[in-house]
Amino acid sequence: MPSHPHAHAIGVEVLALLLAATCAGCDRPETLLCDACRQSIRAAPLVRRTPAGLLVRAAMPFESIAARCIRRLKDDGETMLARPLGAALREVLAVVDEEQAAIDDPVRLVPIPTSRSAFRRRGYRVPELLIRRAGSVADRLLVSAGRRTDQRGLDSASRAENVRGSMRSRPKPGGRAVVLVDDVVTSGATFDEAARTLRDAGVRVVSAVALAATPRLGERNANPSETRSK
Repeated sequence: MPSHPHAHAIGVEVLALLLAATCAGCDRPETLLCDACRQSIRAAPLVRRTPAGLLVRAAMPFESIAARCIRRLKDDGETMLARPLGAALREVLAVVDEEQAAIDDPVRLVPIPTSRSAFRRRGYRVPELLIRRAGSVADRLLVSAGRRTDQRGLDSASRAENVRGSMRSRPKPGGRAVVLVDDVVTSGATFDEAARTLRDAGVRVVSAVALAATPRLGERNANPSETRSK
């Protein structure tokens, strides 16, 4: 049976995309992500606490190939990278699911909201996209409110001040407890502000999950267990 002309056109477009692409991890030509780099972004979980004490699980350190892939997803519109990155996030979410199942208290996954300017620039919300690619459902209990500047270069106190009042909860969120989800965690100030906003609305926040965490001094490759504005 002859192929449909529309399907053939899509195939040609995909082939052209691949031929023009370079690996997000190592710049190898004609591939979006080579096999070696794909192996390098498998989950290597680490655990930390925010300044307010919220437990955060991250799927991997924000460094090397993982950092390059996340930047390509966030800054260059390479949304196909969300699938392999989402697979790493899925492993951490599975740990959360197991823990909550043990106490018979399923949770909702609440993404950190994307600013209006970032959404206009990208056309998608990175934390929500990662949750979907991890095979889960994002519950948008938080929305962006007001402006915040780029977090890069700010110390912990400045980060906390920068995100204060930057989110609001949707009316009558109610229901189950929640786990916050973001793409990258640095100081944890954004998670703390999100948790404060939801708790003020009567929501119980049990923990947070990030795709990647910026390594702390002495932490690189040693721990077993926010880049630009959202």
